[in-house]
Parts: sequence; structure tokens; C-alpha cells
Amino acid sequence: MKKTFWTMAVLSAPLASMAHPGHGETEGFTITHYFTEPVHAVVTILAVVGVLVLVTALRRRFSGNK
Repeated sequence: MKKTFWTMAVLSAPLASMAHPGHGETEGFTITHYFTEPVHAVVTILAVVGVLVLVTALRRRFSGNK
């Protein structure tokens, strides 16, 4: 059951990033838009934190095997 849930969550993730007009002060398809608008900045920060946690966990796991 958990595997099915996570599979569906991963497969439906692109739907969360579909275009959504009517927000923000910056041009829609610029890097400034994605880093300054709260709707995108929160997701960007969460993605960066997720990558950092993953890298840290992998480094800890493989550094103990030497």
C-alpha cells in the first residue's frame, strides 16, 4: 500500500508545477520569478534542503564503509 501511495505521489508531482496565471510582480518565465515569488521560492528552498539532506545522508552512509 505504501509503495502504491508513493508511486502515485511521484507520478502526480508534475501536476503541481503546471502554469498558474495571475500572481506575482515579475515576468513569468524568468529565473527572477522562480526565486522571488513565494509560490516558487518555498518549493525551491524545499528542493535545496531535500538535496542537502540526501547528500549528507549518503556521505554518512558511505564514509563508514572505508
